[in-house]
Amino acid sequence: MSATTDKELNELRLENLEDLYQLSPMQQGMLFHCLYSPDSGVYFEQSLFTIKGDLDVQAFEDAWERVMDRHSILRTAFLWEDLEKPVQAVYRQVDLSLAKHDWRDLAAHQRDDQLQSFIEADRDRGFLLSDAPLMRLALFRFAVDEHKFLFSRHHMLLDRWSRALLLKDFFSIYEALSQGREPSLYIPIPYGNYITWLAQQDTSAAEGFWRTSLAGFTEPTSFGVERKTDQAVEGGEQYADLRIQLSEAATEKLRAFARKHRLTLNTLAQGAWALLLGRYSRTDDVVFGVTMAGRPATLPGVESMVGLFINTLPLRVPVSSDASILPWLKELQEKQTTLQQYEYSSLLDIQGWSDVPRSEPLFESIFVFENLPVGSSFQTGGGGLEMRSDSGIGSITDYPLTVLVIPGSNLTV
Repeated sequence: MSATTDKELNELRLENLEDLYQLSPMQQGMLFHCLYSPDSGVYFEQSLFTIKGDLDVQAFEDAWERVMDRHSILRTAFLWEDLEKPVQAVYRQVDLSLAKHDWRDLAAHQRDDQLQSFIEADRDRGFLLSDAPLMRLALFRFAVDEHKFLFSRHHMLLDRWSRALLLKDFFSIYEALSQGREPSLYIPIPYGNYITWLAQQDTSAAEGFWRTSLAGFTEPTSFGVERKTDQAVEGGEQYADLRIQLSEAATEKLRAFARKHRLTLNTLAQGAWALLLGRYSRTDDVVFGVTMAGRPATLPGVESMVGLFINTLPLRVPVSSDASILPWLKELQEKQTTLQQYEYSSLLDIQGWSDVPRSEPLFESIFVFENLPVGSSFQTGGGGLEMRSDSGIGSITDYPLTVLVIPGSNLTV
């Protein structure tokens, strides 16, 4: 058989094409950073899970196939070459990659070493953004009743809210298939509906808001720590992860304070970061990035849609030393509420509407308050199978510092 020509490949892709539409603002920014630093591993995400119980491997694989059929974003690739604007292409069918390894004969330390080596090799492999799917699965059998599951994907497909929805869908489908019945689930709304909604928003209103909000702000807030050069980052993984966990008592005191004064825990955490940033930068006018959920209440069914909705936007906060804390926190909360009205804005556009030069970033730190619709641990009826999250091996962002706040009985930073 003769080799397939480029023309024939393109014809096959066109026949398989389901939809074609533009990128969301966050996807545009991520694509730019990925193309600018193709070997940096930026926005490559991995999640590791432990599965306890008698796993039906065939049902596991079939369930993931059905999840891909349900959600168009999982069958999406990104195209930009020879195009005026990049687009995302949704294909009707893509091949799911599920690697399966049986390591029951290995000693415990050998299994752990093999797993770590696989995770690192998988990260080094990365993704080709123009080829769908931009996700891979791997299943490792450690014991008769224990598996490890690695879920790798590009951040341009999913935010953490969508990942939680996706895993909930998967587990519902798996439970039904493993019991020999058809799953009964809601009909998913395609991500393209959100892209259509974005195109209908009022750019002129957003421009007016951002010009007013950022007027007179001319340079990013620096926290006095030199950033490594791009060359140094490309030469190796020049980043670290530090976790701080508050006690249950301290967390409850924060919740009680927030309830008493009708504030959110997010506002308290943002306020603490703004004060800290002001002290380090020796300024009373700080700007940092805040990651918004990006799910507009006016879009029907948006809370159950799967895709990338988050957007990171600049939040400007005055941190005058003579301000009273409660009025200051209430004003900060109002700013956050107003920001939600314009969370569809492109960061690239906002940069152009500000007084910060194009050569400089608007901010050097981003703040994320995680508020997910479901947890990351699941259990089948009767407790026959349990899947719990071990770790999020994470996505390297393009910012020097990312602050992630996770609420719970012990608030974690």
